Amino acid sequence: MRRWIVGALVVVLALLSGSAVWDSRRHRQITEDIIHAAGQVSAYQQAAYLSAREMALIEGAANNPSGPEREELLDVDQQAYAATMTLSGIDDERADAIEAGNIGQRQLNLRQEIIWYLQLLDRGEHTRAVTFLEGSIVPAYRRNMAQLQELRDRHQDRYVLRAAEAREDSQRLFWLSVISLGLTVVMLGLFVWTLRAHRIRVETLAATDTLTGLPNRAAFTAHTQRALTAGLTVLTVNIDGFRLVNDQLGPSIGDRLLAEAGWRLSGSVRDTDLVARIGGDEFAILLRDTDTERAEIVAERLREAFDQPFQLGDLTVDLEISIGAATAAPDDDVSTLLGHADSAMHEAKQQHEGFRRFAPHAGPDSADRLSLLGDLRRGLDDPEQFTLHYQAKVRLDDGSVSSVEALARWHHPIKGPVSPGQFVPVLESTSLIHRFTDRVLAIALRQSRAWLDEGRRVAIAVNVSTRSLLDETFPARLAALLETSGVPGSLLCIEITEYTVMSDPGTTIAALHRIRELGVKTSIDDFGTGYSSLAYLKLLPVDELKIDRSFVADMVTDPSSHALVASAVDLAHNLGLTVVAEGVEDAPTAEALRELHCDTAQGYFFARPVPAEEVCLDPRSIPVTVGRSG
Repeated sequence: MRRWIVGALVVVLALLSGSAVWDSRRHRQITEDIIHAAGQVSAYQQAAYLSAREMALIEGAANNPSGPEREELLDVDQQAYAATMTLSGIDDERADAIEAGNIGQRQLNLRQEIIWYLQLLDRGEHTRAVTFLEGSIVPAYRRNMAQLQELRDRHQDRYVLRAAEAREDSQRLFWLSVISLGLTVVMLGLFVWTLRAHRIRVETLAATDTLTGLPNRAAFTAHTQRALTAGLTVLTVNIDGFRLVNDQLGPSIGDRLLAEAGWRLSGSVRDTDLVARIGGDEFAILLRDTDTERAEIVAERLREAFDQPFQLGDLTVDLEISIGAATAAPDDDVSTLLGHADSAMHEAKQQHEGFRRFAPHAGPDSADRLSLLGDLRRGLDDPEQFTLHYQAKVRLDDGSVSSVEALARWHHPIKGPVSPGQFVPVLESTSLIHRFTDRVLAIALRQSRAWLDEGRRVAIAVNVSTRSLLDETFPARLAALLETSGVPGSLLCIEITEYTVMSDPGTTIAALHRIRELGVKTSIDDFGTGYSSLAYLKLLPVDELKIDRSFVADMVTDPSSHALVASAVDLAHNLGLTVVAEGVEDAPTAEALRELHCDTAQGYFFARPVPAEEVCLDPRSIPVTVGRSG
């Protein structure tokens, strides 16, 4: 309906605009006619004035033949003649032009009579001159003057008519302009309204999960950020067994199940609470109050909502959920709060408890964590404390080094070396992880630049945490680091875990596309240990798959591990991905991987993580006990 209204208004506005253009042209013509008519009236008035002046001078000369009138008469007669001759040239009407020509001719004839009249006066024949004046000149003058006035009045009437038409046209143009202006204002109003409606729709779509109609992760984060206060509680909900249903029954059934799950979750909370789908089969709920005990009540209602089986056409599916709850501490941000709830949810899932609340470590462990966090802050301010070691990745077909993986090392000024397993989890629970990620990338890119200057092109892989990858500023920060270092993107590989992918597939895929635009390669690390769906795997813009060491370590002695590794290699190759096997520690494992046509291997059998100056890039120094493929 709105389109029809807009279309009708556009047509009306176009017609009014066309009419206004036509009337403007007509008005211009009328204005030109008025100017022309005014000129004609003025010319006739000038001719009549000069004729009257001439007659006055003639009569004055009769009264005083030697006076000034005698000297001025012939000059005024010449002007009157010129004025009457002009009339025939400015008249558009043929009859008027003929009459004007006759007036000019009579004025010329009158000139001859005036000359004779003056000659009579000059000879002193005053009586005869007066008689000639009254009998010949005066009648001729009166006839000419009468015709001049008639023609002048006729042109005056035309002038008045044109002026009246011009006033009518001006009035009509005025109202057309008013109507056009009004319609233009209406059109602009509709245009602004349409733009605003479109913007609201785009913003709504950008903040909405299209499958369930619930807010998405970005919208949930924004709402939580605005409402964040100490005591605020967030729940994360995971559907147990969804991956199995999705892989066995197909994505269409999985989508219907997620939509139904979102409806059940929304119906189990208050209208003031917020339910969102934050990725995959995970949902989040913001409880808009500070009553910490309410989380348990809501969790119980949510679990009851899933007691009823899902009726999906002819299929009946029974599913349960795992719920994690976290209450905001004074210094928590949204990412930390969600991370705590997610951690509690995974613990509930692993322990088959259904619900668990996140509980910060108390006593000495908490104090140690706070102390370690302070040391990490100071360490990131010190350019010397964090360094990188590099472990080679070796091509199995020829033993050459394909690339290296950068592994962070922290040398505490007092405690000495600190294990990554100790400090990385602490970093990932705070926003310090962003500074740490930037520091590691900067060090790796400086080393890559140094190797380039030595004539060696060595690609470096860097692990990036979930929190860093999902940060919307990460791709821009990465681009700035690449530009500063002068290293091409093709010499950098970003490694992410399956958990990163499944925590928010949409955001992850978008981030990976932006990273790929920089020329940077990407890899899925520890493949096989998470819950990634094959449907997502084919959509991910990644270049490499790293098989987790837990499958590689015993593949020679365990047929199941061997079969899983073989399947992963075939799957990756069918998707056009390179395969890296982690944790290769002996020659038989390397040989088994080569027989499966695995591309690259990494582990202590080939090289340990070492400082940059100790990295061996010479293939002759790499242990190659495997055979060459024929």
